[in-house]
Amino acid sequence: MTKFHFGLVHAPLTPFVEGKIDLATFEKAIAFHIANGAEGLAIQTHTGESVSLPVGERKMLLEFAISKAGKVPVIANVSEAGTGIACDLAEHARKAGAAAMIASVPYYWTPPESMLIEHFCAIAETGQLPLYLYNAPGEMNNVKIKTSIVMALLAKTKYLGGLIDVSMDWQFMIEVIADASRVSEDFQLISGTEYMISAHATGATGMLSPLANIAPGLIRKLYDLASQEKYKEAHDAQVDAAYLFRLFDEYGVSGLKVGAKLMARDCGQARPPLPVMDGAVVDDIAREMNKVASLAQEKRGW
Repeated sequence: MTKFHFGLVHAPLTPFVEGKIDLATFEKAIAFHIANGAEGLAIQTHTGESVSLPVGERKMLLEFAISKAGKVPVIANVSEAGTGIACDLAEHARKAGAAAMIASVPYYWTPPESMLIEHFCAIAETGQLPLYLYNAPGEMNNVKIKTSIVMALLAKTKYLGGLIDVSMDWQFMIEVIADASRVSEDFQLISGTEYMISAHATGATGMLSPLANIAPGLIRKLYDLASQEKYKEAHDAQVDAAYLFRLFDEYGVSGLKVGAKLMARDCGQARPPLPVMDGAVVDDIAREMNKVASLAQEKRGW
């Protein structure tokens, strides 16, 4: 496998104007994330409304991001319901110059473990890039990526780079990194949430951060301190990050876009069927964000 280190990776929002992609703002967003600590960009994850983007738009956004990111690696989200569509995205990612790939379990379907293994193996072998499995059972009809799936894939393909965990199942995280690292010293466990102290203590060495759209300085500080095992010094940053995580976990991507706008980084409204948030909801989010003291130190605007 081509070695790839998944460090602190930001998950940018997709800017829209009247439902159409706003490339001018997306270019500003790419520059903003790179200038504010991103070691990689994940294009486009669920945070970037990937499930509301047709394949053509997803390919275009990936190519655009790669063209603007310079030396910062771009990781392509190739998650799809159908194996053939995911493989098409994986092949495109390789040809476009992506550094790695992310794939969740297939949307809607609940295939047996044997077919999940075949699905991921097909993506990995087609893309021929380091593949990071995205384990988010709460988002995926409670379909889990189990340790047995990871171990089977390590035996079947040289391209498995690691696992991004959103479940916060610490017992599972310890188990998967312990077993996988015995087979592959390059396998990485990645935190898909900003609970970085706990994740790092279980063996995570990277983080995929949606909150970097709101508070990249806070996330950089938390990541650096946790990576150095300075858990006591990281406590206050973790408390603020956890508060923001809970806030935007409640309001979803639409709320995250409200938060970005409140930070003077307007990416428009989310595409349907995600809700339009305005009025009292915006006031509620603003009031909650004002409780996070560290946000006063974050740069406003691009």
